[in-house]
Amino acid sequence: MVGKKEKQGFKAMFKRMLASRLAAAIAAALAALLLLVIVGLGIRSVVLSESKSTKLGFENIGELATQTAYCTSVNVTEGSRELFGVTIPFTQSKYIYSYDIVIKAGFDFTEIEWEIKDTAITVRLPEAKILSSELKWDSFKLYHEDESIFKQIKMEENNEALKNLVQNAETDAVANGLLDNARSNAETILRGFFGNVYNLEEYEIRFINK
Repeated sequence: MVGKKEKQGFKAMFKRMLASRLAAAIAAALAALLLLVIVGLGIRSVVLSESKSTKLGFENIGELATQTAYCTSVNVTEGSRELFGVTIPFTQSKYIYSYDIVIKAGFDFTEIEWEIKDTAITVRLPEAKILSSELKWDSFKLYHEDESIFKQIKMEENNEALKNLVQNAETDAVANGLLDNARSNAETILRGFFGNVYNLEEYEIRFINK
């Protein structure tokens, strides 16, 4: 028969074995939990670093004027009758007048492309372009009028003169930085859109030509 001391020794050994296995099971469970946490954090980190919002809002703007130029253009329209290449006296007609013209330049925002790599945002911009040129009819000023009854300015000639007046105003506006300012203002607008989604203290925006 098993003695009292032997029974007590068997119980103590059984308790030690049970405690050892319980501790091992707890350690394994904690290790598995820690592994899941690490993997979860790692997966979340990868997703965040590669995520990209496909719509920031500016894609739906379409054409947007980012710079406006206000010009006053003076035009001289004149004509005369000639005979064998020589101007016939008293047949000269001449007008000198001006109009105000509002010229708007900007971009089609649907053509803008962008991508993110690490902490760099690269934005590809198309060329800035003139979107509209509006002649203000109520701004007309006449400086000189001399019309001969023998040579009146035709409607076709007047329309062509107005077309040239607008084209000259556009050329002058571009020469004075209209498109450059439109590009600069567009970059400022886009920085605002990106700043609403990304922390610009952590991301660098680079604008390049498309």
